Amino acid sequence: MIEYALALILGYLLGSIPFGLVATRLAGLGDVRAIGSGNIGATNVLRTGRRDLAALTLVGDSGKGAVAVLIALWLWGYEPAMVAGVAAFFGHVFPVWLGFKGGKGVATYIGILLALSWPVGLSFCAIWLLVAFLSRYSSLSALTAAALSPVLALIFSGWPLALACLALTAVLYYTHRTNIARLRDGSETRIGGKKEAAS
Repeated sequence: MIEYALALILGYLLGSIPFGLVATRLAGLGDVRAIGSGNIGATNVLRTGRRDLAALTLVGDSGKGAVAVLIALWLWGYEPAMVAGVAAFFGHVFPVWLGFKGGKGVATYIGILLALSWPVGLSFCAIWLLVAFLSRYSSLSALTAAALSPVLALIFSGWPLALACLALTAVLYYTHRTNIARLRDGSETRIGGKKEAAS
């Protein structure tokens, strides 16, 4: 069981790296948590007006999930790699360094899926893009793609990944609870709007 414990520690530590916060501070923009939604994700970083930093955050947040999985896969195999991926997601959403207040997990979720099963990861991205194109709601796009991920994982990979996706989707819905409330009452701003919450 030592490999599972090591995979969990590896995943959590990598996942808890707050790329958005680090990028904005290094750029001299201060604490990104003090603006917009207070989130450390790419969408909130974009509110600083720096698209390059938002892109860097997106790559970093997705990349850390993928790297955690790939390292664990190389060292210990597929099942520990899933543990590392789940731990990376929890590290991003609940980083110990930031008082367990992190990002919403979408980019990290994508990176994990691409590393564990690229067809599922690409399907997630395709669904996100389709819903975003049709609705122009970033949050709805993420919620829809995440809801379908367990089914996609079952089709392309099997029950273990499907169950892991189910757990990640449940947490992602929790992190998007305010977005869900705004979607219900019609106050969620569409992509490009000033009040759209980070996802």
